[in-house]
This record gives sequence, structure tokens and C-alpha cells, in this order.
Amino acid sequence: MRELRIRVLVGVFVVAGILSWAGARLWNSIGTLPSVPLAAPVVLALIAVVLLATAFSLRARLRAQRERRPGAKGVDPLMAARAVVFGQASALVAALVAGMYGGTGVFLLELLDIPARRDQAFYAGFSLLAGLGVIAAALFLERVCRLPEDDDQNPTGAEPAA
Repeated sequence: MRELRIRVLVGVFVVAGILSWAGARLWNSIGTLPSVPLAAPVVLALIAVVLLATAFSLRARLRAQRERRPGAKGVDPLMAARAVVFGQASALVAALVAGMYGGTGVFLLELLDIPARRDQAFYAGFSLLAGLGVIAAALFLERVCRLPEDDDQNPTGAEPAA
């Protein structure tokens, strides 16, 4: 399984932000810009909590398995792979959503004198922060589930004795 690249996440974030900012300007010039839902930062924060809880649980189980503690519950490789895929998908969607709300938030900064738009700017800002939290939690989960490198087990490059 390939690691998620930070450049891909940054690219998705930037493109979504620019398109969202331009779309918000266009939409506001034609009519009324739709509001940023209050549930957006809450849902993103919940996803970040789930990712962090999964990462901490897997980290503890992997550590117990490595230390060969009696009664240690092992980690099924398929379950760890599913957790990593969930984290990667969450990070990509969070980069898209955070970029979208970030671009909308930047547009709304021009309209802070209107109380309703000020609230929308805060919701967009909190959504941006929660989306970055999801990305951080997903990258942490991916790091926890990373397999040790072959070079770490055999640093000299020589074949192990049979």
C-alpha cells in the first residue's frame, strides 16, 4: 500500500480553496451565497476523534504485540490495512472540504460587517481547522500502521544465517 503524499493533500486543498473562493464570489454576485452549515466542523471533528482513537488503539496493541506481553491481543493485518485506507480516504476528503470552506471563509472575510456573514466566516474557519485535524489524525494513523523497513531488520545487507 502506498503512503499518502502531503503534496497531493496540499494540491487538493489549494485547488479546492481557489475554486471555492471564485465560486463564492460568482454566486454572491448572482444571488445569495448559501450558508456554511454549523454541522460541518462538528462532523469533521468527530471523524478526527475516531481516527485518533483508532490510531491510539492500534499503537497500543502493536506495542503489546512487539513486547510479547502475555494476553496481548494481536492486530489483524487486514484490519490495519482497512484502518489505513479509511484514514487516507478521510484525509483526501478532509483536504477537499477544508479547501472548500477555507476558500469560502476567505471570501466571507470581505463581509464581516454583516452579522450573519460573520457567523458564517467563523463556521468556515472552524471547518477549516477541523479538516486540518482530520488530515493530521489520518497521517498519524498511517504512521502507526507503517510496517518496519526491511533495512532496519538487516542493516548490513548480509543474508541471515540459517
